[in-house]
Amino acid sequence: MNEVKTGEKELRKVFGDTLKTLMQENKDVVYLEADLAGAIGTSGLIKEYPEQAFDVGIMEANMVGTAAGMSVKGKIPFVHSFGTFASRRCADQTFLSGCYNKANIKIVGSDPGITAETNGGTHMPFEDMGIYRSFPEMTILDVAEPHLLAEILKEMAVSYGVMYVRFPRKGKECYYEETQKFTIGKGVIVKEGTDASIIASGIETAEALRAAEELERDNIHVRVVDMFTVKPLDEALVIKCAEETGAIITAENHNKIGGLGSAVSEVLAENIAVPFKRVGIPDCFGEVGDKKFLAEKFGISQKDIAAAVKEVLKKKK
Repeated sequence: MNEVKTGEKELRKVFGDTLKTLMQENKDVVYLEADLAGAIGTSGLIKEYPEQAFDVGIMEANMVGTAAGMSVKGKIPFVHSFGTFASRRCADQTFLSGCYNKANIKIVGSDPGITAETNGGTHMPFEDMGIYRSFPEMTILDVAEPHLLAEILKEMAVSYGVMYVRFPRKGKECYYEETQKFTIGKGVIVKEGTDASIIASGIETAEALRAAEELERDNIHVRVVDMFTVKPLDEALVIKCAEETGAIITAENHNKIGGLGSAVSEVLAENIAVPFKRVGIPDCFGEVGDKKFLAEKFGISQKDIAAAVKEVLKKKK
């Protein structure tokens, strides 16, 4: 079982360092920022690489349109804003100038779901993956681990297409070895188990690992999967988990509608019937609070995942 530890670097630091390396290695990699360089820690990039990094101001839709134009000219643009603005405010430009135009844009949405914390409900994206998941040929990634983020950013830079990656700026939880390799579109089994499978993404992967440890004390052995790619979903792994463990629980820091739980349920409905339950945000708006309070408030904490496993196992029997 992968152990959850606290790392030395926040994810925003990992993001900035990795982006700097990508820009150094390839002059076609460019970065557009919507006036949040201080928040995401990329102020130094804009000063050090004035021909590759730009602050376009609080104009997120224009930022995506500009990135689409840069893509047409052969650039590889990464664009960033908070998840709310990187999704809802940019949706039409992403759809038309990005996906429909078959552009090459990497959209970064920070502080997804409850990780917006005290920025409150207006800055709390519970629906961002659901919006973008409906866009044809778009890739959706939910990441909350430093090594995973660094490796995924590198793969994004060499993979063509419109992609959306969400991660918490201040996240520091680690559960991968530095040698671990990842492939966009393929989930990773981070803990083996035979009684049920928890398919998680983003911050819920660490919560799922803690829930699995808690369940071990009750002699319940669950498999935990980090399904960091929500689209295209690793359908083969979902079916494998259903066949081998006989029960599925999904866990996500997102509205239950339209995200990971919806994606997994679609695969199960069309391929294999097993007891199934979604752990996710109920159909509601966000609010002010710290991560622990909000996780408990919205039912996505370690205890909620463990309780969901026990509920599903009753159906399995």
